Amino acid sequence: MEKIRVAIAGVGNCASSLVQGIHYYQAKASADGMGLMHWDVGGYKPSDVTVVAAFDIDGRKVGKDLSEAIFAPPNCTKRFVGRIPASGVKVAMGRVLDGFPQHMRDYDEDRTFVPADATEPAREDVVKALNESGVEILLTYLPVGSEEAVRFYAECALEAGVALINNIPVFIASDPVWAKRFADREIPLIGDDVKSQLGATIVHRALADLFRKRGVKLERTYQLNTGGNTDFLNMLDRYRLSSKKKSKTEAVQSVAGIPLENGNIHIGPSDYVPWQKDNKVCFLRMEGRIFGDIPIDLELRLSVEDSPNSAGVVIDAIRCAKLALDRREGGVLYGPSAYFMKRPPRQYPDDEAYLMTEAFIRGSGRLH
Repeated sequence: MEKIRVAIAGVGNCASSLVQGIHYYQAKASADGMGLMHWDVGGYKPSDVTVVAAFDIDGRKVGKDLSEAIFAPPNCTKRFVGRIPASGVKVAMGRVLDGFPQHMRDYDEDRTFVPADATEPAREDVVKALNESGVEILLTYLPVGSEEAVRFYAECALEAGVALINNIPVFIASDPVWAKRFADREIPLIGDDVKSQLGATIVHRALADLFRKRGVKLERTYQLNTGGNTDFLNMLDRYRLSSKKKSKTEAVQSVAGIPLENGNIHIGPSDYVPWQKDNKVCFLRMEGRIFGDIPIDLELRLSVEDSPNSAGVVIDAIRCAKLALDRREGGVLYGPSAYFMKRPPRQYPDDEAYLMTEAFIRGSGRLH
C-alpha cells in the first residue's frame, strides 16, 4: 500500500508515542502485532503511516529533526523503541495563540514549554507547508483549552484540502457549523477528544453500560485522575479544563441510561503530580442499587502510561481517514468518531460504535 502522509500539530508526548509506534510495528508481523485494535485497516498496516510535516512552538523542538524532537523536554513519555533514524522532517514553528497557558511560565523548563524565538507562520504559510509536503491528514495534538489554535489548524486543513483528526476537546466535528464546512468541501473529519485504548473514560463507560444492562440503578459516580505530564500541568488552569470535563462527563452520561444530576457525577482531571510523569492514575467509584433496593458500590484504580494509550487509537483513526480519502467520502466519519473519540457528533454505545467502525472499514457502513 502507498504511505499515508500525515502532519502533526503539537510534537508532545502523544506525538512521541505515535512516531515511536510507527517504527515499533515496522519490525512486527501480523501474528505478533500486539497492542493494536486493528493490525490491518482496509489493507493499511501501522507501518504504512509516515509523518511528513510537524509544527510546535517549543524552542527545543522547532528546527530539529522529528526523530530528535519527540524526545526533547518537556516530553516525558516512555521510550519503547531504540534508535529512530533521522526522518528528514524538520519541526516547523507553529502558531502560539492560546496554545501556551500563562500559568505554565512559573514552572521549571524541564516541565513546561519554552517558546521558540521564531516568527509565527501565517495561515497561508501552514497551508503551503501542508501542500508542499503532500500531507493527506492533519492531527491536532495541542494542549487542552487551545480553542483558537485548534480552529486555526482546522482552517488550514480546510484550505489545504487535507483530512483532520481532532484529538483534543475543542469541538470541531461535534460543531454542526464546522462539520458542514468539511462536508461541503468533501474532506474527512474525525473528532473530538480521543479516547484512550484502555483508559479512564472507556472503562467508566463500559461499567456504566454494564450497570444499566444488569438493572443496577447508578446513583453517584466520580472519576479522579492524576498525572505528571504537560497535559496535567496545563489543566491546573480550571478555565482551560472546562471543555475536557464536558467531553468526559458526556461520554459517561450518554451510556448511563438515565443521566445523573450534576451533583451526583464528577469526572475530570484532578491534579498534577510531577513525579508521575506520563503515568496516569485513575480512581473511579460508582454507587448504585440492586434487587430489593440494596446498595452496591464499586471502586477501581487504573494506572497506565497515558500517551501510548492514546496512540493505540490514533493509528487506527489515521487509517480510517485514509480509507475515506481513497473512497472520496467527506464530512464527519460518524462510526470512527463515535468509536475513537469521547465527544463525537453523535454518541453511540461502544459495542454499536465498534460495529459501525468495522462496517466502515469493510466499506459497507453508512456515512451518517
